[in-house]
Amino acid sequence: MDRKEIRDLLYKSIIDNTKNIQNQYNLSKDKIGYFYIDEVFPLELANRIFEKFPKITEAVKKKNLREFKYTAYQMNKYDNLLEEVIYAFQDEKIIELIAEICGLKSVYADESLYAGGLSLMEKDNFLNPHLDNSHDKNLNNWRVLNLLYYVTPNWNLDNGGNLELWPKGLSDKPLIIVSKFNRLVVMTTHQKSWHSVSKVLKNEVRCCVSNYYFSDFPVLNSDQFHVTTFRGRPKERLIDFLLQIDNNLRKSLRKLFKKGIRENPHQYKKS
Repeated sequence: MDRKEIRDLLYKSIIDNTKNIQNQYNLSKDKIGYFYIDEVFPLELANRIFEKFPKITEAVKKKNLREFKYTAYQMNKYDNLLEEVIYAFQDEKIIELIAEICGLKSVYADESLYAGGLSLMEKDNFLNPHLDNSHDKNLNNWRVLNLLYYVTPNWNLDNGGNLELWPKGLSDKPLIIVSKFNRLVVMTTHQKSWHSVSKVLKNEVRCCVSNYYFSDFPVLNSDQFHVTTFRGRPKERLIDFLLQIDNNLRKSLRKLFKKGIRENPHQYKKS
């Protein structure tokens, strides 16, 4: 299937669920606006997407105090279906529909897949509470939406590796959204949208297709520039202390070097 065929299936799925997802978003938009849709694609296509995912050994490992996961973004190295799926989410028809649901204007996707693409998490992988980088790689546009499409069959709450939203801040319990097979989660990104991924507990790989949308305008009028900002979990006091030092150091470096000391390698370099 090509991206236009996949786009049409995605569009229909969103339209068919508009009332439900609009309600989800309206109820949550004052904190971290989000919605999710289950059974996004026909079962056969969802299974094919999972089957075509690269192996852990074919992905880029990221392991530090902030996170432990694997990413893949140089899409011409992998099965063509995966690239078609990613860019189906970037079709203007899809962007306009989701932007309308979320009440956002001047929204567009990022063809370079800066920080997007494919995400893989195996046993003991995690992603600590964090705020996404406020801008795109050139610091021109605001990051406003995060789209996460999960494709590992039979994934349930007990597996871990689930999305956590912290709408009341890190001192309260998070809202857990299971990384359920064939589920799409859309969430706003701004200076209060703390989110994380719980540690994977099962000896399986959680696979996710990730996209970001950007805009000329921030979600919140109070939004300010910030680097990707990590914190420890409520009981991880030492880790939280070290991560705050790390945040301040990286923030200071960005003030000196507006686009970073080096180019972020996490982007799709097309030939």
